Amino acid sequence: MNFDNKTLAIIGLGYVGLPLAVEFGKRRPVIGFDIQPARILELQGGNDHTLECSPAELAEAHQLRYSADMADLRQAQIFIVTVPTPVDGANRPDMTPLVKASETVGKALKAGDVVIYESTVYPGATEEVCVPVLERVSGLRFNRDFFCGYSPERINPGDKEHRLPTIKKVTSGSTPEVAEAVDALYREIVTAGTHKASSIKVAEAAKVIENTQRDLNIALMNELSLIFHRLGIDTLEVLQAAGTKWNFLPFRPGLVGGHCIGVDPYYLTHKAQEVGYHPEVILAGRRINDSMASHVADETVKLMLRKGKPVLGSRVLVLGLTFKENCPDVRNTKVVDIVKALRGYNTEVDVYDPWIDVEEARHEYGLDCLRESPLQGRYAAVVLAVGHREFVSLGESGIKALGEPGAVLYDVKGILPLGAADGRL
Repeated sequence: MNFDNKTLAIIGLGYVGLPLAVEFGKRRPVIGFDIQPARILELQGGNDHTLECSPAELAEAHQLRYSADMADLRQAQIFIVTVPTPVDGANRPDMTPLVKASETVGKALKAGDVVIYESTVYPGATEEVCVPVLERVSGLRFNRDFFCGYSPERINPGDKEHRLPTIKKVTSGSTPEVAEAVDALYREIVTAGTHKASSIKVAEAAKVIENTQRDLNIALMNELSLIFHRLGIDTLEVLQAAGTKWNFLPFRPGLVGGHCIGVDPYYLTHKAQEVGYHPEVILAGRRINDSMASHVADETVKLMLRKGKPVLGSRVLVLGLTFKENCPDVRNTKVVDIVKALRGYNTEVDVYDPWIDVEEARHEYGLDCLRESPLQGRYAAVVLAVGHREFVSLGESGIKALGEPGAVLYDVKGILPLGAADGRL
């Protein structure tokens, strides 16, 4: 099987799909497809609100064109699906975006075409969930008329050092021939090289455990932080000391949000329970990490009481809303849980984040965030939730100036020097 001179269609132009479309669009014809016309217009205008691709990078993709018209997909022979795979309110996998994307591709699928999935799923999902949709909609037979591949995304939003071409890519295919063709396709754009897995299931499993492992390591740090807090020891000092050992892993406590680390483990645990195994360690880690936002809010309120600050009706400022620093991504951010918990104490909470689209925050979470920098001397407590460079540059004095005299300062990320804040993880 040879993919030379074939047209690609990238389904979903978010944090994963757009960089992929841009890289391939430098080398071959690519249709960048998204169901949001506003996103298409934005990209056609040479702008990307996710900041993953600069205007200059978009302009380099000479063979990339954008479309929200499903009819255009019939011009492609290779389809790469990069839609979100979230969890619902009960932390169960929500396959709706993936199923709908498969239906869209199925309508354009022709004999000989190949569909590659990059969305994070549990082992077996491609062949158990997506393939039946493709067959039903297209009327074609899997591994006879069309074929599939799986190559898990490894995009790190906001990271300008580890980019798509410089991150090794895992690939797989539904037959040995397809696996080799898929691997060769990604080698066109990934200078770091590829790793061809023996099956689609192995590639799916590899992706889901990457973030599960990281989730558990952070959960351990968070639990240690809870223990050391009760012992009156600063956690970051302990980690600095332990980090002098050559094989100590440099994880730190913190909020675990975003579209990957806080979500992917639930895909694995869902599948594990489906086959009769109850995963104890993974779910325990999830419970610890999901509890940290409430811990931050509780500790902030306790500190206010200790300093004689009234809680009811007091004004609290939360600095940062995104799930990580220097990035506009607010998906699955746990800062929202801090806000909810503080408001549960009947405080008036303002949120300020210079990186976000305030309309997106309102739409996603019902939050009316400040559009301008907060006024100085107004708040009884300040929670430094995200380590944006703008907040780091303010320093201890600049951040403390936002609070009233004697205001509580809680440093979630451990950005400020030891002793600068009243509390930190």
